[in-house]
Order: sequence, then C-alpha cells, then structure tokens
Amino acid sequence: MKAMIFAAGLGTRFKPWTDHHPKALAMVNGKSLLQRNIEYLQQYGIREVVVNVHHFADQIITAVENSGGWGSAVMISNESNEVLETGGGLLKAASLLKGSPFITINADVLTELDLNKLMQFHEQEQALISFGITDRKSTRNFLFDENSRLQGWVNLATGQFRFPPGSVYTAENAMDQLTPKAYSTVVVFSPEIFSLIKQEGKFSLVDVYLDLAADHKIMGFDHSGDRFIDVGKPESVAQAEKLFK
Repeated sequence: MKAMIFAAGLGTRFKPWTDHHPKALAMVNGKSLLQRNIEYLQQYGIREVVVNVHHFADQIITAVENSGGWGSAVMISNESNEVLETGGGLLKAASLLKGSPFITINADVLTELDLNKLMQFHEQEQALISFGITDRKSTRNFLFDENSRLQGWVNLATGQFRFPPGSVYTAENAMDQLTPKAYSTVVVFSPEIFSLIKQEGKFSLVDVYLDLAADHKIMGFDHSGDRFIDVGKPESVAQAEKLFK
C-alpha cells in the first residue's frame, strides 16, 4: 500500500516559522512533522510515500534526500509552480498512486489512529472513501447520518452548510437529523477515485467528497479518544510535545 502526505501548504497560521520554512519541517521533540508522519505510516508497513511540495519545496526535498526518506521510498510531487490544495494535489499525484487503495494524511496532523482498523472498516463498508473523524471541538465539521455515511458539511462559525447534489437535508433540518464530527485528515481511497474526480486545477478534497457523496459511499470512521492534534499554530507545538514523545 502507498500513502500521500500533503506538505505543500503555505502554513499561514504557523508564522513566523513559515516565513522561512515549510510547516512540514517544524519540529516536535526533535523530529519534524514530516518525519513523524512517515514513521507513523511505517508502523503499518507503508513505506512508499508521495509527498507534495510547494512552499519552500527545496527544503523538503533536501530533508528527504539527506535522511534517505527516513527509511521509506519517498516520491516528490512538485507543485512549485502553483499550490493546488488537497484535491488538486491528489489529482496531480495520480500517476504515483494508481492501482490499489491508498492512504492520505495532512503533514501537520499527528495521530495514533489505527490504520489497520480504518482499512478494515473501509473494506467492510465497501466504501469509495473512508476517513477518520472524532468528536473534538471544531468550527468546521462533516455531517453524518446514523450509518456514518457522509451527508454534508457545516462551518459552525459562519452558519454555512454544504450538501451533496440532490440532498434531502437543508440548513434548517441538518443539525437535528445529522451528527457533526471533526475531520482527522487521515483518509483511505479506493483506486477508482481518480476516474470519478470532476474538478480540475486548484480545489479541496472537501469539494470532491461532497460532489461524490450522493452516489458513492463516503464513510466516517470514528476514532474519538485516540491521541490526536492538529499542529496548525506555533502554540500547538508545546501541546504536541506532551502528546507525542
């Protein structure tokens, strides 16, 4: 199995580090976020990893080369000309991932989600996409029905709702009938995903999920209680260092 780590982002919330470095190389207890995620994947036998790069791309490429990929075969998907967000980044890397199910994760997330359990869930559900979710507090949430199937998305701070085409849910009834959960960014995709993505250029995976959810099973795997942190801001590092030694 292969995996992709999204490491191309500008990291605007992580300034001033990201004024001179990519966020993926920010250190947590002496190891970069990128190294930690590569080693996380290794725990599950995943040693072929695609890393997309844009912001200070040369620093990530150098770090991978100098470390020997931290023991994994690391392939670079170079977005130096234009950052493509998660959806566009995935599509650009299609030739490196095609052929079998694969995992993706954001570089700035640290988690102990059990990938074996996620894969087993994905196979049992015969889903197109399955991703980790938790009940932690977040302003942006995916919305699931009683069967853990994706039915929408909400920004609780702004009151914005998004639903798949033809959805029976509305902004008026969604919060009464659906369950909001926070996205962990750890995702397993079935290989046919690349033939189904309609978007082009720069776009988010959220767009893909909502576009496909009406006709395909996109499932949420609840791993609430696992250690998890989004190292999105500099002040998150101290908390991450308490959780991940």
